Amino acid sequence: MREIRADDDVLTWAGAVSVEHAPGWSRAWRLPHDRIGLFPGGALRSRAAMPAGVRLVLGTDARTLAGLAAVQGVEVPLDVVVDGAGPDGDVVASVPVGPDGGFAVELPPGDKRVEVWLPQFGTFRLLGLAVDDGARVWPAGGPARPRLVTYGSSLTQCRQAASPTRTWPARVGRGLGLDLTCLGFAGEAHLDPMVARVLRDLPADVVVACLGINVYGAGTFSARSLLPALLGFLSTVRDGHPGVPVVVVSPVASPRREDAVGRAGLTLAQVRDQVADAVGLLAAHGDPDLHLLDGRAVLGPEHAHLLDDGLHPGPEGYAHMASVIGPVVRELLDGRDAGGAVVRTRP
Repeated sequence: MREIRADDDVLTWAGAVSVEHAPGWSRAWRLPHDRIGLFPGGALRSRAAMPAGVRLVLGTDARTLAGLAAVQGVEVPLDVVVDGAGPDGDVVASVPVGPDGGFAVELPPGDKRVEVWLPQFGTFRLLGLAVDDGARVWPAGGPARPRLVTYGSSLTQCRQAASPTRTWPARVGRGLGLDLTCLGFAGEAHLDPMVARVLRDLPADVVVACLGINVYGAGTFSARSLLPALLGFLSTVRDGHPGVPVVVVSPVASPRREDAVGRAGLTLAQVRDQVADAVGLLAAHGDPDLHLLDGRAVLGPEHAHLLDDGLHPGPEGYAHMASVIGPVVRELLDGRDAGGAVVRTRP
């Protein structure tokens, strides 16, 4: 087999904010690795080093693609996508990562663009890839596609999804032919100002930000401080994306939390109301491109059976989330009114 180093320029790390190259391995980061000290919190940094939504992309005529990685806590297979009839290619295989970090997949014949979707949860450091002896490899270009950037909690990182292409951000991105960058950080969506600056600076044609559930769970903000934090976070994101649709998804329904007072004295229902208030205030003050999607329209009380533990969706739940969020994103990108699902203002 012909070996390809992890730091070879033939590989594109699509969906990564930065890539760390060390002797013998490389890994994707979903925050700027060279400034990671500006993002306090071991849990946030840990999540940022997990490659949710990241794809290794290359062109090749190989019939076999193999790889070796150093992994920990990886619970799902890799997905291998080859250019085909779909807007973002066809999934040709979901490939388990072995105990030794090894994986391999058979590819269809001919020249092709290959995407290896990395696990959405767990650490993954690529040691290298390999193709058949005599096979050609090249950087896979292609026309630029509209860019989707998502932000949120575990419900955006989607640990419980069956594979990397079956998270809701991946389903929405692939279904609409968008170039995805996923900033879903399980347990760590706390409206960090420095993360807002990353969102501000990323290229984006549409942004979907799921706000509120981690704030409720950890008691990050009180009734006095939550609304100002929301206004500041969204204003920072808007500074980098004038005229770009930004969809704010408030917390999905969680029946036992709706009226339960959290650590900072807010119920989940009150957190949801403050998210709506922030969108309404910014829209009323001149932001017509900011849109509220009530989380109960994404997963409502009637969808409780899709929540594995009363909060986190299972595989079917993430498919359902995509089926609701995807049409909203499509209509906003097409410049059409997104119908009753989106509330543009809230007095």
